[in-house]
Amino acid sequence: MRISIGNDHAGVEHKKQIQKYLFDKNIDVNNYGTDSLDSVDYPDFAHPVSKDINNQSSDLGILICGSGNGVCMTANKYEKVRAALCWNKELTILSKTHNNANIVCIPARFVDKEEAIEIVKLFISEKFEGGRHEKRVNKISR
Repeated sequence: MRISIGNDHAGVEHKKQIQKYLFDKNIDVNNYGTDSLDSVDYPDFAHPVSKDINNQSSDLGILICGSGNGVCMTANKYEKVRAALCWNKELTILSKTHNNANIVCIPARFVDKEEAIEIVKLFISEKFEGGRHEKRVNKISR
């Protein structure tokens, strides 16, 4: 499995913890995020992750910014991306099982690092249910 990850200055510490978890699981990671706390523009990090998902060079994506909204809005501009803003376990499960999300967007200012790891664990492990949800997901892209 290959995962692309991106973050702005608000998500640096979360990304470090998530990367460690992924490396410990022997998951390949493309890191497009900043490692600096200096203010940066979140689209600069959301676009490369979204491109990886859109062209299928990564299986899943993780984006982290202060609210999660900016990276989510940016990612969802790509035709094959289904980015979901997740701040708890329930939303994460539903984003995968019902919406077949391929990028999880984590709000670093509202989710602590331990919760972020739990979100990533679920995002990686949950599977799309298909069935009645398939028809709806197929209507997302035009």
